[in-house]
Amino acid sequence: MNKLTDTYTLYNGVQIPCVGFGTWKTPDGDVAENSVRTAIEAGYRHIDTAAIYGNEASVGRGIRASGVKREDLFVTTKLWNDVRGYNETIEAFHKSMEKLGLDYLDLYLIHWPNPARFRDNWQHNNAETWRAMEDLYKTGKIRAIGISNFRVHHMEALMETATVVPMVNQLRLCPGETQPEVTAWCREHQILCEAYSPLGNGRIFEVPEMKAIADKYGRSVAQVCIRWSLQMGYLPLPKSITPARIVDNTHVFDFSLDEGDVAAIAAMTDCCGETPDPDTGRF
Repeated sequence: MNKLTDTYTLYNGVQIPCVGFGTWKTPDGDVAENSVRTAIEAGYRHIDTAAIYGNEASVGRGIRASGVKREDLFVTTKLWNDVRGYNETIEAFHKSMEKLGLDYLDLYLIHWPNPARFRDNWQHNNAETWRAMEDLYKTGKIRAIGISNFRVHHMEALMETATVVPMVNQLRLCPGETQPEVTAWCREHQILCEAYSPLGNGRIFEVPEMKAIADKYGRSVAQVCIRWSLQMGYLPLPKSITPARIVDNTHVFDFSLDEGDVAAIAAMTDCCGETPDPDTGRF
């Protein structure tokens, strides 16, 4: 990968830009709109949001304000945990599309595999939701469909009835959190692993070992995290609402980490906080 617009190829042939701009916790309104517009002006062509973020409408406005052609952008949103079932998923998709102001979506994800509300029968509910997403995909309303936070047993259950294999699994992947069993299963089944929260929860900026690696390359800790994610074969989704940092986070293609540093960063356990367990979370 040599630039922001370089792409991974999903197994169905769809091209997805190798770094996405995340909008989790980005406040709705001018902040979200301006940050998305700034990101696109900085070269991002991949924008990631979700129904639960509450900022889809503002993200859509930022996309339109950028002036970049729709076909040159890759846009993702996600189905939240309060929705499962065939008809309910179709309805939720159209609500997201109305908020985004888009005619089609590049990627739609099931946000979590085992919501508390549907925990007694999550396998069936996921199957019905996935069936709706498959139909939306087959009619061309979505270019690719996938999942998020799914572990191996969730994916195996989904595959029992699926006619379309998920193209993406968006996971919490950051220094010290590599989820090796999940990522190996995904790669075996040609499912691209996207890395949300690639900078962890902010604690990584205070880790002496990470600061030393960043100093070694003359880079910021954030740039090292994003570069590490790419070299691990992930698709990172960094987020910021600060224009200077949005730009700085794009400068990750003119250096490489040596293999020892990649391994050292992967081994930095307990520096980015714990990843929620999708089977016990109260959401």
